[in-house]
Amino acid sequence: MKTKTILTLVVIAVFTLLQSCQKESDKKAFVKIEGINFTIDGAPYYFVGANFWYGAYLGADAEYGDRERLIRELDNLQRLGINNLRIMASSEESDFGRPLSPPFQYKNGDYNETLFEGLDFLLAEMGKRNLYAVLVLNNYWDWTGGMSQYVSWTTNEDVFDPGADNGHTWDQAMAFSARFYEIEEAQALYRKYINTIINRENTYTKILYKNDPTIMAWQLANEPRPSKEGNVEESVKIFTNWIDETASYIKSLDTNHLVSTGSEGSQGSLNSLENAMQAHSSKHIDYTTFHMWPKNWGWYKADNHDTMKETKENASKYIAEHIELSRKLNKPSVIEEFGFVRDRETFSPDSTVTARDEFYVFILDMLKSSIEDGKAISGLNFWGWGGEGRAQQADHIWKIGDVNYTADPYGEAQGLNSIYDTDKSTLDIISKVAHELEEMSAWPNKNK
Repeated sequence: MKTKTILTLVVIAVFTLLQSCQKESDKKAFVKIEGINFTIDGAPYYFVGANFWYGAYLGADAEYGDRERLIRELDNLQRLGINNLRIMASSEESDFGRPLSPPFQYKNGDYNETLFEGLDFLLAEMGKRNLYAVLVLNNYWDWTGGMSQYVSWTTNEDVFDPGADNGHTWDQAMAFSARFYEIEEAQALYRKYINTIINRENTYTKILYKNDPTIMAWQLANEPRPSKEGNVEESVKIFTNWIDETASYIKSLDTNHLVSTGSEGSQGSLNSLENAMQAHSSKHIDYTTFHMWPKNWGWYKADNHDTMKETKENASKYIAEHIELSRKLNKPSVIEEFGFVRDRETFSPDSTVTARDEFYVFILDMLKSSIEDGKAISGLNFWGWGGEGRAQQADHIWKIGDVNYTADPYGEAQGLNSIYDTDKSTLDIISKVAHELEEMSAWPNKNK
């Protein structure tokens, strides 16, 4: 009996030790920061990632979901070496003309458990493949409902919808969105949502989100920006206070994960590097972000390839400015959005992508050079992964009921900036650098 007792105690001790080691291993698996670098288990983490905003929608066990496609997409991304996905983890029941539906959050305050379970499924499958997620918690723009919808809910005012034929302008819509930062009731609803998702238990892994190393970071919003109405100095102060206070709130709930702004950089900070610096200066913001949209910003004209030279010059300058911004803050940096149209701004997957490939080579080479030179940019997320998705309408314009998701929001032509699974030349360019960065990272859990 004494021998059995000793054996039992040994088994228990070994099991306890293994559990302790496992907990320590899990703790080390979170993405961390050391100065201007991301790390995993103390080793550098560099990445080529993708924007995959609709991942939770594909993961939903519903008529708008497609789990079989999601698994194929994740397998394809893993093969390509893409190991970081930026995902919309929020959406609000929308009064806009082109609504993302169904939402995570309804106007009556209820949450969509089916869609939350879609996010659960997505994270569980990403975890199996050592893919990391950046989860976006709000949106400055209307295509997910976002800040404008919070303002509408709490003031009972109609949203401004520039996409509808009603005379509304983008300036009006942007001013309406920016009111979100100062409305206490809107902030309370937003924080309630943040609290809910951070403390959620994944249906499939039984891991609380705040304890899940598959999540790299929480992001305050997609492209938040200060209002350009009224006193600029006051507007920037309101915005930066909102960033600091919201990021602090997230850190009070979750000490495991990084927090980021989702900012476009100076372009989304009233065209001011100083404002962008302030937006990222909070001690609760772990890394800087910036976006680049050459066509949207007037750098590139799809009908004039001669504008590519100026586009590259502008992109190079924009990247250098934000590298310096991050160096001053001693934080890593991510180009978390950049997109480029197909040749002649066509939308069909059969159209050529010569100019886009040229720009992708340029940006990916700059990323790799930044890492090799010990500068601040450690990763990027191109916009966006269209994968198997295709426009369902002949004119490539989304219509209510279409669920064959591409990377393009519903207010844009489906195929405008999507990287499809048949875009072999672009995928080869992306995959080459993705695998090179994977080798440079030397982190122990890299994809094989």
